[in-house]
Amino acid sequence: MCGIAGFFGRKQLEQNILNRTLILMKNRGPDFSKIYSNKVNDEININLLHSRLSIIDLNERSNQPFEQDGNILIFNGEIYNYLELRKKLINLGEKFSTDSDTEVLIKYYKFYGEECVKFFEGMWSFVIYDTNKKKIFASRDRFGEKPFFYYFNKDGFYFGSEIKFIKSLVNEKVDLNYQHLANFLSSGYKSLFKTNQTYFKDVFFLRNSENLSINSNLNIKKNVYWIPSIKKINKMSLNDSIDESKRLLFNSLKLRLRSDVPIAICLSGGVDSSGLASVLTKEFNFKAKTFSIIDEDDRYNESKNIDHTLKDLKCENVKVSLNKNLFLDQLTDQIKYHNAPVATISYHVHSLLAKSISENGYKVAISGTAADEIYSGYYDHFLQHLKICKDLDKDYEENLNFWKKYIKKYIRNPNFKKSDLYIENSNFRDHIYDGREEISEFLLDRNFIKFEEKHYDNDLFTNRRLNELFNEITPLILNAEDLNCMKYSVENRSPFLDTQLVNFMFSVPNNYLIKNGYAKYILRESFNGYLNDKVRLDRV
Repeated sequence: MCGIAGFFGRKQLEQNILNRTLILMKNRGPDFSKIYSNKVNDEININLLHSRLSIIDLNERSNQPFEQDGNILIFNGEIYNYLELRKKLINLGEKFSTDSDTEVLIKYYKFYGEECVKFFEGMWSFVIYDTNKKKIFASRDRFGEKPFFYYFNKDGFYFGSEIKFIKSLVNEKVDLNYQHLANFLSSGYKSLFKTNQTYFKDVFFLRNSENLSINSNLNIKKNVYWIPSIKKINKMSLNDSIDESKRLLFNSLKLRLRSDVPIAICLSGGVDSSGLASVLTKEFNFKAKTFSIIDEDDRYNESKNIDHTLKDLKCENVKVSLNKNLFLDQLTDQIKYHNAPVATISYHVHSLLAKSISENGYKVAISGTAADEIYSGYYDHFLQHLKICKDLDKDYEENLNFWKKYIKKYIRNPNFKKSDLYIENSNFRDHIYDGREEISEFLLDRNFIKFEEKHYDNDLFTNRRLNELFNEITPLILNAEDLNCMKYSVENRSPFLDTQLVNFMFSVPNNYLIKNGYAKYILRESFNGYLNDKVRLDRV
């Protein structure tokens, strides 16, 4: 995990501006930093800035910018399958001078050009300056785990892992994007990643699964290199779906344990993180140190389930208590670092967890991000599932009775108390921007973003989960987690965001996803024998 920034264009950036920006990047990479500057031709200059958080191959030979075969690379993230990819190139006669995933990445670009990203399993944002073709090539990982912001003006192309790096390099005022702010205030956090705009005018983010290239004429090209595979395997049995989910998740965890520094685990009282901690301990014999947030408010206090897991695993745990007296100061500090509002209180709480992980000497943390979107974990998913059962004429009454008995009593949103919500109206989406009409009464500008969702699949349940995963919920979580963790020089890893696992889970028949009143049924069964049943079978 690292910080990247740079410029490709007609302007000659002053050295003091470059140095100032590199200092801003120190949190993202406290172990080493360096600037590459050169002329592309008589008109175009290039500057590449990198700050390194050493995770794999801690030797200085893997420092960046990394130069090889006429290519210069700055890279933020991890290529988890780098050992397998490295072996393939060695079998082709290629020689390596480091043990890093950085060198694997640059060699795959040498062999496969822009197609190289199709081989990678991991999280990344990177830029390669190809000195032979006089162009830069940039890419962002499939799920958007690692950030890539950019700004293009008459001088050229600016980019960075954080917007503050771009503002520093531009060295002039970058106006606020008031429309984006109004969208957030009126429509909530689910509106923020519907477009690739940010809180700053003309500063955009490269979307997940996107490549970008710029030639010496400053012509930009973008393309999407991956979309999830949505092919329902209707003949698949429930047991087969559980077995394959388990196999793929365990393989994802195995890859994400690759590190030359210790790894911490974020542990809540929920199935997702508790299950990961349990599998790591019992399957991989991983000596886990876990970190948990403890809220004194009984509505959100997960101590009971956390303690069940700790008793079962006998692992170390650091409990982080919320201090109401420090709340405003901590929140103000977080907003300043993010250069943006904190979207929900959950992401403030997460920042306290990241701080504790860093203070205990850890550079890497594993979390359960995106399990709800992939395996189905939200209250409206139950209603979409009921529609599936009704349409298929499979176990509708049984699932309805389980919902009434175990789930309905916890629901506060009046829309989600209607079991036939989607049966009666499959186009219902009022809950996405819930409360907009009431909030808009306080705003002068009511030219709000219109609700739109991307079409991935004709099936309601599938399409909604994919929109949550790529456009509404997960992007916001990943953005907040990245900023929170990198403020404290911690790399966050998300095992559920694995290409094969996601492709598989969207091929599973939807009626398997919820069963006996249990959301994330396949995940719970994948953890059977690892996660203690008091947590695994807790419906709340």
